[in-house]
Amino acid sequence: MSLRPASALAGAAALAATGVGFWLLRNHDPNLPNNLFPPCMFKAFTGFHCIGCGLTRALHALVHGDIVGAFAMNPLAMLVLPLIPLMVLDARGLTPTRLKPFMSVAMTPKLWLVLLPAYWIARNLPWWPFTWLAPG
Repeated sequence: MSLRPASALAGAAALAATGVGFWLLRNHDPNLPNNLFPPCMFKAFTGFHCIGCGLTRALHALVHGDIVGAFAMNPLAMLVLPLIPLMVLDARGLTPTRLKPFMSVAMTPKLWLVLLPAYWIARNLPWWPFTWLAPG
């Protein structure tokens, strides 16, 4: 299988962006005041957590090896993060046979149309156990 030039360029750009993002998260702490990362605009305007709230801090914790801290900031993102490469491979028709049943569920839009809004609502509920879903 050979890559078309556009695919190779897109892959190289994604790899470069990942490297830059890793370096930024490794060397700059989003938990500090006046950091270079932008705040969540949804939270600034509404006071509620969005689906991605805590993601930058979660990725910062993850690149420093703090898996528990990463889950505390955005548990859904930490569960979905390993799926992203599998989803890209599945979209290109490169799913291993053993993963096809799992990926057929993970690639269903209905799953995400239910899961993401449910998570968004649940992480803003003010009582236990939903308070665990809010960023720390």
